Amino acid sequence: MKVIISGGGTAGHINPGLAIARYIKRMKPDAEILFVGTERGLETKLVPRENFEIKMIKVRGFRRKLSLDTLVAVKELFQGLSEARKIIKDYKPDLVIGTGGYVCGPVLFNASRLRIPTLIHEQNAFPGVTNKILSKFVDRVAISFKDAEKYFKDKSKVVFTGNPIRSEMLEVDRETARKKLGISKDVPLVVIFGGSRGAENINSTVAELIKRHKNDLGFHLIYATGEAQYEGIMKKIGDVKSQNISILPYIFDMANTMAAADLAVCRAGAITISELTALGVPSILIPSPYVTANHQEHNARALEQQGASVVILEKNLRQEILYEQITTLLKDKDMLSKMAQNAKKMGITNATEKIFAIIKDIMKSEAAH
Repeated sequence: MKVIISGGGTAGHINPGLAIARYIKRMKPDAEILFVGTERGLETKLVPRENFEIKMIKVRGFRRKLSLDTLVAVKELFQGLSEARKIIKDYKPDLVIGTGGYVCGPVLFNASRLRIPTLIHEQNAFPGVTNKILSKFVDRVAISFKDAEKYFKDKSKVVFTGNPIRSEMLEVDRETARKKLGISKDVPLVVIFGGSRGAENINSTVAELIKRHKNDLGFHLIYATGEAQYEGIMKKIGDVKSQNISILPYIFDMANTMAAADLAVCRAGAITISELTALGVPSILIPSPYVTANHQEHNARALEQQGASVVILEKNLRQEILYEQITTLLKDKDMLSKMAQNAKKMGITNATEKIFAIIKDIMKSEAAH
């Protein structure tokens, strides 16, 4: 069984692809898997770390306004279509899966034209443009929020699976995770991150918070700035001598970090939400206002309504508000415990199994023809 998986740009598109790839390998150890991405995305770092092969094509997202960038994007789209076609013809996959991001366009479009079984996975409640277009050509559309179904015309293709999360997220426990991270069991741990690219407003707020409280923080802090903003933030914060503060460009071992956490402060992207709920981690969510159809606030409010999270809108974000909210929650152990239970109740932990069932179904249908 040979499979191509395409998805890229941010960790939110790549990690579901990696979770699916690992599950396929678990069920079919002789399966061969190839990832297709772009040079600009985080896939160049994340995929090789998992020992999967990756090939690159040239393609970039379209701006809404006509500009020189748009013309370059059109040129690269044609180049990407040609490169994707060549990769598919050379590799001869039995199945092609897309997990979002503009790189999926040329890959999935070509696969469907070549009559190779295809599946796309949509992580968000409001589908991305690429997936909406591709849904007309592919065999199945796996969705993570029931709300997403209404945006796809052909409902017969749509299957609700939830978001595939990394299997290691389900194999960790708090005690082992804390030992691995070198954090004693009685110290509260707060994990702050703003997504794989970082989030400017969260970063400037947290930088201020650290500067003001680095000597009297009262909890252990693991804080990821995002690769691009790391150096700037370190300059802004200055020297941090505290053993209780770890500042990183990116958290590679998210499974142990989340398992050890008492509280997470983060964006409300679909994969983040899936991981918080699978592990039952209480959270302060700061939804990104810069996403399509404000889907992150929609995600965040769903957790807030179930008592699993506190939501702070970015326009209201100040270091003193954030610090007060963190310390208030950490002091109230009963509240934190309830939030953890409520988050866990919302978790979907078998999405990869459901997606694998769809894969078998598509391939059986194809074999019957």
